[in-house]
Amino acid sequence: MTEWSTQHLKVILIGNSGVGKSSFMTRFVDHRFTNLYRATIGLDFLTKEITIDKRSAILQIWDTAGTERFQSLGTTLYRGAHCCLLVFDVTSSASFTALEGWKKEFLLQACPSDPKGFPFIVLGNKIDLENRKVSPKEAQQWCSDIGAEYYECSAKEDIDVDKTFHSAARAALHSKVILQILKTISRLYRINPRHQMENATVEAQMSTKDKVLTAVTSSISKFMCMCKGLTCI
Repeated sequence: MTEWSTQHLKVILIGNSGVGKSSFMTRFVDHRFTNLYRATIGLDFLTKEITIDKRSAILQIWDTAGTERFQSLGTTLYRGAHCCLLVFDVTSSASFTALEGWKKEFLLQACPSDPKGFPFIVLGNKIDLENRKVSPKEAQQWCSDIGAEYYECSAKEDIDVDKTFHSAARAALHSKVILQILKTISRLYRINPRHQMENATVEAQMSTKDKVLTAVTSSISKFMCMCKGLTCI
């Protein structure tokens, strides 16, 4: 499945400048917070080993600059991501409205094999502040419309930071495993369409005993329906 014995999962944080992406990442990895604002120049990168459903995994967390002059880094940075965190500041309506653009930009440059099924998690940061502009209902409605999970957090007060990253890691692991299975099926199908596809489907069904893979069988079934027009994944 991979050259590493421990799964490496790439998670991207995107959103407007100043929403707290760096603070959120630093709080999770280093357990610290600073009020001193420092704009990210290009990107930052941190790693942390965690346990997901009794599996060891290493999160590769990429924090991107939220300014247009660094968006040219997108293609290189976004490719290979397993999950994307869309971050906004609950005291800034503009940062929330901008998420639709960030999502479209990510899908355009990352080119995931299944854009509709790619896991996005929306994060409303700075809930410790009083002058809130984006209501939980408004944010939850948008997340429901795009099929994303939603979390409200505070990097400063360490509210639900770990919970959000663990959810992102679980979604990333699920996404990575499904992609690996579909790549295997694609390869086998080109060799011996009917026989190999049946065998691969049986193996995938057996794998669904694992919590992380409970949705794999339905994904395989959908994929099989597309096989006549199969292109390289």
